[in-house]
Amino acid sequence: MNLNTIRVATRQFVPCIAEMLYKGLFLLKGVCKIQRRSDCVIRIPRGTQDILPEDSSKWRYIENQLDELMKLYNYKEIRTPIFESTDLFARGVGDSTDVVQKEMYTFKDKGDRSITLRPEGTAAVVRSYIENKMQGIPNQPVKLYYNGPMFRYERKQKGRYRQFTQFGVEAIGAENPSMDAEVLAMVMHIYESFGLKHLKLVINSIGDADSRKEYNEALIRHFEPVIDTFCDDCKSRLHTNPMRILDCKIDRDKEAVKNAPRITDYLNDDSKAYFNEVKTHLDDLGISYVEDPNLVRGLDYYTHTAFELMMDNPNYDGAITTLCGGGRYNGLLELLDGPNQTGIGFALSIERLLLALEEEGIDLDVEDTFDLFIVTMGEEAERYSVKLLNQLRKSGIKADKDYLQRKVKGQMKQADRLNAQYTVVIGDQELENEVIDVKDMSTGETETINLNNLANYFQEKNN
Repeated sequence: MNLNTIRVATRQFVPCIAEMLYKGLFLLKGVCKIQRRSDCVIRIPRGTQDILPEDSSKWRYIENQLDELMKLYNYKEIRTPIFESTDLFARGVGDSTDVVQKEMYTFKDKGDRSITLRPEGTAAVVRSYIENKMQGIPNQPVKLYYNGPMFRYERKQKGRYRQFTQFGVEAIGAENPSMDAEVLAMVMHIYESFGLKHLKLVINSIGDADSRKEYNEALIRHFEPVIDTFCDDCKSRLHTNPMRILDCKIDRDKEAVKNAPRITDYLNDDSKAYFNEVKTHLDDLGISYVEDPNLVRGLDYYTHTAFELMMDNPNYDGAITTLCGGGRYNGLLELLDGPNQTGIGFALSIERLLLALEEEGIDLDVEDTFDLFIVTMGEEAERYSVKLLNQLRKSGIKADKDYLQRKVKGQMKQADRLNAQYTVVIGDQELENEVIDVKDMSTGETETINLNNLANYFQEKNN
């Protein structure tokens, strides 16, 4: 190959390389931009939510009202850890449940112990009851309530989150139909206290251990011929917990489910008598209810009374209608190596309570008022306002000032945004004369008072 041939080939080849390099760098630049963008923007985990200031006041209102209602029923608050030993939920909730099999957030700690973020509240409360020997407390039964975040890896949809807030009640130490009725009445009282009207209470009896044994055997015989047509979860539960097949989200509309034996046909005399007495109490209390023989609840520890409270609004088109659920658990304490005690309880989602309020167009009576906004003019007034604010706040007065060096007009707009009931303007003249005008923002009227008496003035108004 001579020199001219080499020169021609080079002239043809080099531009191709240059073009390839250019395109490659362009693509790489684009990838880097995408990579940088994805690396820099940190978003909230799927299935969680931020409760912003405009909504947190609603949460506080609900939680405060729940606290007050619990005083009426003589229930005391308990706070358990957010994480517990995994074995607590495997034993207490049940190995065959969706919660344990699919939904728990489980990890190993630095001591190689299996730890789980709590998916529900009952097991933790019962663990605490056993560990702290609450059966020895003179005041029996032990009435407890809790409120806090729970964690389940579920498919996100309206009203369902992977971190959700659960309020729950547990009454441990009494097996009495009147206790069941009290808990059911409390459920209705809670939701009606917020103004909700479209409610449906659904109840059932799962019976005692003997009734359940006979019923489970009947379910196995019923489903065995057709179990191949059911989902994998139902197949695995056929011989471990066949009652859960009735509650399957996938197969609940199958004919075999609709025609399945009913637990009420297998209740022994004691279970029937117990359930009838519960219903008698509800009738006496004027509480309407619907019996559903397929209601079994999602956790393994329930016996006797099981119940759910549903949204019964014909205009509601959401997928989730259950607001609250619970029941009696007579074997849970022994299952967790505790004493031979029985309990009953329920849990409600505050997120779903808020959803129900929204669906019925109910506005909570949330206080959003502010006592005083201080408008300042000049450096001396600004300095004085810091001291004045401190005095006012220590006197129990909700007060604030400008921090962005706005003009007087801008400060007054800020007072409006804060929904301040009153404003004062402090300048050199007010400081010199020690006299100030208090303006009522709703009427526009003003009242002249001594600057040093400002705290007393608002204390008298608030009283």
